[in-house]
Amino acid sequence: MIQSKVSVVIPVYKPGKELGNLLNRLGKQSYEVSEIIIINTEESYFKYDLLQNVDDKTNKLIKIFHISKEEFDHGGTRNYGASIATGDYIMFMTQDAIPKDRNLVCEFLKAFENENVYVAYARQLPRKNCDVIEKYTRDFNYPDYDIIKDENTLEEYGIKNYFCSDVCSMYRKDVFEQLGGFKEKIIFNEDMIFAHKAIGNGGKVYYASAARVIHSHNYSCIEQLKRNFDNGVSQKMNEEVFANIPSEGEGVKMVIDTCKKLLTNGYFYLIPMLIIKSGCKFAGFRLGKNYNKLSKETILKLTSDKSFWSRT
Repeated sequence: MIQSKVSVVIPVYKPGKELGNLLNRLGKQSYEVSEIIIINTEESYFKYDLLQNVDDKTNKLIKIFHISKEEFDHGGTRNYGASIATGDYIMFMTQDAIPKDRNLVCEFLKAFENENVYVAYARQLPRKNCDVIEKYTRDFNYPDYDIIKDENTLEEYGIKNYFCSDVCSMYRKDVFEQLGGFKEKIIFNEDMIFAHKAIGNGGKVYYASAARVIHSHNYSCIEQLKRNFDNGVSQKMNEEVFANIPSEGEGVKMVIDTCKKLLTNGYFYLIPMLIIKSGCKFAGFRLGKNYNKLSKETILKLTSDKSFWSRT
């Protein structure tokens, strides 16, 4: 039996030592990857000495391609990496997602034993320095059980029916190409928009809870506002995907779930911060959904991706 080939595509920008850790862990997977494609934004920011601590076997798998900041696009850059990939499956990762163990790739491939699964995404575990609120948010979004989503589960999951994260995900390359890859010139949600397309074409999206990466951020209130502004912009710009599926309800569920966990575990004093951060998320999201009513100057103050607007 011919073993399927897995290509890894990692867009990077000003990578730090975490990239070396990620590469070493990819090189030690129980199911070996065939290549690791790095799409780096701005060659001057890439420090090749990051690869000095990567073992020789893994280094031979690495292919580095440089693009300019003006060329970067969440969808387009990943499509570029996919066009280079030679594998039967493409695993997309971000530079700060670290495989939890040696079984990330093989756990992903188990999901594709179902031929109707077009895309699978990993469970994200919090870092050791992750704040309590973010940890409980991760638990809500990335539970410890598998979820399979298709056109029949929309009523059950609502907007989360299309939830998928390219922090760490895997795609069948042939289907990815047949469906046209990711939407390009996009500020956010290229993964969710593809998931919507996959389900609309009879496919399934698989949340593989045993495929695990370590990934979390301790975002400030302002950072949360800006990220959710971009999320709202994306939903407004792609109304064919998001218009008839309210997303605020899932946000409310997450706040309630997090609040219960804070109370249960003795962190009641963090509830005011939860409310403040949730308010920032909601405000950013609503502003983003109405970005077309805002001045360019205001938009640039609210977005976390100013370069997107210079290309728009």
